[in-house]
Amino acid sequence: MILYIKLAWRNVWRSKKRTWITASSIAFSVFFACLMQSSQLGSYDNMIDNSARFFTGHLGIHQVDFWEDQIIDNSFDQQALFELDLTNLSILMGVPRLSSFALASYGDRTKGAALFGVSLEEEAAFSYLERKLIKGDYITESGVLMAAGLAANLNLNVGDTLVLMGQGYHGVNAAGKYSVTGILKFPIPTLNQGAIYLPLETLQEFLSAPNMISSYSILLEDSQDTEGMKARMETILKGKELGVMTWQEMLPDLVSSIELDYYGGWVILIILYVVIGFGIFGTFLMMIKERTYELGILNAIGMTKRRVQIMVAIEIFLLIFLGVLMGLLMATPIILYFWSNPILLSGDAALAMEKFGYEPIIPFALNFKIFYNQGISIFIIALFLAIYPMLAIKQLKIIKALKE
Repeated sequence: MILYIKLAWRNVWRSKKRTWITASSIAFSVFFACLMQSSQLGSYDNMIDNSARFFTGHLGIHQVDFWEDQIIDNSFDQQALFELDLTNLSILMGVPRLSSFALASYGDRTKGAALFGVSLEEEAAFSYLERKLIKGDYITESGVLMAAGLAANLNLNVGDTLVLMGQGYHGVNAAGKYSVTGILKFPIPTLNQGAIYLPLETLQEFLSAPNMISSYSILLEDSQDTEGMKARMETILKGKELGVMTWQEMLPDLVSSIELDYYGGWVILIILYVVIGFGIFGTFLMMIKERTYELGILNAIGMTKRRVQIMVAIEIFLLIFLGVLMGLLMATPIILYFWSNPILLSGDAALAMEKFGYEPIIPFALNFKIFYNQGISIFIIALFLAIYPMLAIKQLKIIKALKE
């Protein structure tokens, strides 16, 4: 076997041009497949992370009926959280939130707005809310932080006074004036057009709902373990009027969107594999046609077809391995760069993304499985296509080969 490997290695580098053409076709196949899947999975991770941090968390604890009827009357006393023993769970962090709806008015302009009462210090770490500040101050005792789109619609700026009107806890009237202390710009267009953030105590006072919260949003250390953590948390909540839901249950539209895009991505990937396969097959065909005379000579001087097949199979294996390795080495720094620096879209492309409610960026995922899956997939495709050279050698006619 050592002799076969030595012969195969020498044959690989005897025709450097053929070797680099074959290896390059495989390398670019791996390269494009890795980039495509990395951008696809990166987009999913970004959508899930944004939605989990700004809306639901990976898990959310609510009053039992809250998710079916999201009104202030279905909130619960945050004191109930202190009675829960969550210390042994793999929780990264959790934040209390109170949400409601109100009319926001400034001058002669009025718009509907989503109100979020949060702990600003905790929210800065949970949803990176402070990073969204583009004007004014983040920490406020009784003022409000407004989304940039809503502020623009109301023609309102930092220091102006906003009037909020709505319905509070158990049907009481809710009205108040608040100074705008900061403007926030969100990556999610729906938030950017209608969100107002207030300190939790301020919103509780506005809604006449002291100590009440709508949800306790939780980020997990392992975002893939939502079902397992939900089952453990349900045991803790047993006998209480509280329920827990995963982000998949709270955001079914997002799950459906990701699944649809995922299968669409696989269709494109299969098309790419077919194109890749024809390219690799062409190089293998060229390799056999160029070496027909050489293989005929080897067979004529006593080397059996089986041994020729073994030698060529090792050559092909080395070429595939070299090509896959080159592709992975090419893809790794590119993916690493775009993982740290997502592609920012502008113009019509950005507007199209925002129209569908997505952040106008193309993020990339850095995951070992991407490199492993694509490397193995291309490797298997190339090995499958290597059947042709083996069959060509088996059917080789010495006389005909020597006339080539």
